[in-house]
Amino acid sequence: MPAKRILILNGHPAETSLSNMLADTYERAATEAGHEARTMHLHALTFDPDHGFAGYKEHKPLEADLVAFRDNLEWADHVVLTTPMWWGGLPAKLKGLLDRALLPGWAFDTRKLKFGGMPTPLLTGKTGRVFVTSDTPDVFFGLLYRKALLRQIKGQIFQFVGIKPTRITHFAPAGSAEPAKIHAWLELTKTLAVQGK
Repeated sequence: MPAKRILILNGHPAETSLSNMLADTYERAATEAGHEARTMHLHALTFDPDHGFAGYKEHKPLEADLVAFRDNLEWADHVVLTTPMWWGGLPAKLKGLLDRALLPGWAFDTRKLKFGGMPTPLLTGKTGRVFVTSDTPDVFFGLLYRKALLRQIKGQIFQFVGIKPTRITHFAPAGSAEPAKIHAWLELTKTLAVQGK
């Protein structure tokens, strides 16, 4: 199995979290398996999360941490995101990171439209893995909410900019998980990291 260049983004805005544990576990296992990994923690990044404009004709200059995130994203051939689900969506700071960093002309091209009028993705040649934690049990997540967040991350964010295939692992219910359950989740994370998946 060839070694991969892996960007791991811990998308939880707090210093201590299950998302942080998953990111660190993935990084250690991937590195021990011979992959090259770079980890970024959302809580350590400093930037204005508000795009601040209607449309993309204008945008704010990118802060140093956003430039570093984009450099790491360009470098990687596999992208891993760990994130909680809050109110059915992404944490505000994580959404702000994506709003600010994934700009047209860099992440997608609105001047070159694909069939159906969709912009051409520019971050192609990369695969993705997303670990989502939530308190909503998987059965209700599917039946009541049709896994809307997972479809958003996979189709409207990762695949929209060219990161595919993107596979998603959903760990739930996370808030009440016993240590044995968390241990099993971390073991699965290690297995996927060794495989570079």
